[in-house]
Amino acid sequence: METGDRPSGSGGATKIAVIGLGAIGGIIAGSLAATGRHDVVVCVRSRIEHLTVERLDDKVEVAIRALTEPAGAEPVNWVLLCTKTHQTPAVSPWLARLCGPQTRVAVLQNGIDHAGRLASLVGMATIVPTIVYYNGERLAPDRMRLRSAKEHDLIVRNDADGERFAELLTGTPLRVLRTTDFDTLAWRKLLMNVIANPITALTMQRQAVFRRDDIQTLCLAILEEAAAVGRADGARLAPDEARQVLATLLTFPADAGTSMLFDRLAGRPFEADALTGAVVAAGEGHHIPTPLNSMLLTLLRAVSDASGTPSERGY
Repeated sequence: METGDRPSGSGGATKIAVIGLGAIGGIIAGSLAATGRHDVVVCVRSRIEHLTVERLDDKVEVAIRALTEPAGAEPVNWVLLCTKTHQTPAVSPWLARLCGPQTRVAVLQNGIDHAGRLASLVGMATIVPTIVYYNGERLAPDRMRLRSAKEHDLIVRNDADGERFAELLTGTPLRVLRTTDFDTLAWRKLLMNVIANPITALTMQRQAVFRRDDIQTLCLAILEEAAAVGRADGARLAPDEARQVLATLLTFPADAGTSMLFDRLAGRPFEADALTGAVVAAGEGHHIPTPLNSMLLTLLRAVSDASGTPSERGY
């Protein structure tokens, strides 16, 4: 690692702050802490002392240091932002305290505009857009279940910052792909999300729902519409991209859930605007009609707006 990745007087340990301890944040925080190579702190609303990450054949249990107030934070080498996209403004006090000129901020959030979302909140820190593919479930505030993706769990750009991020994950079960076509892969992940999340949330069913022929027909229509927008936005998507995405989704376990489903079941608001809303907004920008995605967005916003309390809208 570069000299800037190691704090002075820390014995070589890299200082990492994980903001948000949902399934994604809990899994990566626990996995990094389990290597024993890093100084990991989690930034949360309620204090915890241990993290358990269940995997296919085993589990890891680690002690974890938690901060519940931004005032106790100081600049770190890496910030891993793992909140939902609509919670980003709520964590700006954390980012202000944790980010310095040498800080890298890996954005483990959905959507297609990671840098634009964070640019005004991180000062001189470097933003590292990250696509998350692993499936996680939060079983308790201190207990997560990991289902690894088939080929890779995280994707970053094939540049110096992406290389540093891959090095950070060395020794964990999370596999990092570095790519020269990040924007296409970000759209490809968005296509997966604009069917997996809305359909499970609105039907309140896990991924078994995609075994229905009528649901598959609807998903293909939603995907064709979204893929046309992605191509106009510069993504190099295949002519049969919609069918490829649906085929990939059907390889996932029938009992796997999605973040939007879990949020609805828990009565929490969810990130409709970062997923379906991103397709609709890009479609408007490129003058491409998106009637199906617009309809889904209206329904998702109505359900989300009726969910949760003001305190649940934070991180």
